[in-house]
Amino acid sequence: MARRKIYITRSDATKLEELLKDGLRRNRLDHANLLALKEELQRAKIVAPTEVTPDVVTMHSTVRVRDQDGEESEVTLVFPEEADPVEGRVSVVAPMGVAMLGYKAGDKVKFRTPGGERQIEILEVVYQPEAAGQELQA
Repeated sequence: MARRKIYITRSDATKLEELLKDGLRRNRLDHANLLALKEELQRAKIVAPTEVTPDVVTMHSTVRVRDQDGEESEVTLVFPEEADPVEGRVSVVAPMGVAMLGYKAGDKVKFRTPGGERQIEILEVVYQPEAAGQELQA
C-alpha cells in the first residue's frame, strides 16, 4: 500500500526538526519513534501555514478518531513536554502522534505499538490552529 502525501507547515517542520536534533543527540528511549518522525518529515510536503487545508492534522490540532475496535475519541497532537494521555494530549513522538501528523480527515493510518500494529481513522479535524488563524509561533 502506497503512503499518501502528507502536509506539514513550515513552522511545525522547523520545531519538529529541532526536537529531532535534540532527541537523537540525547539518544532518548523513544529513539525508534524519533526516527519514524524523521522519515515522515523527509517525505512530507512542507507548506506555508496559509496553504494547509483545514482538514489536515497539524501540531496542536484536535482530531476525532476511531480505532480499529470502533471506539471513537478526541485527541490533540502536541509536543512531548505537553503530552498528557489522561487529557487526550498525544505526543508527536508517540506512535499514534507520528502516524497522524500531516494526514487528513478520512485517512486511515497504521502504526506500531509495543502491543502490536494498530490502525485509526481520522474522522474529523475539530480544531486546527492554522484554520482558526491562531498558528503558534516558534
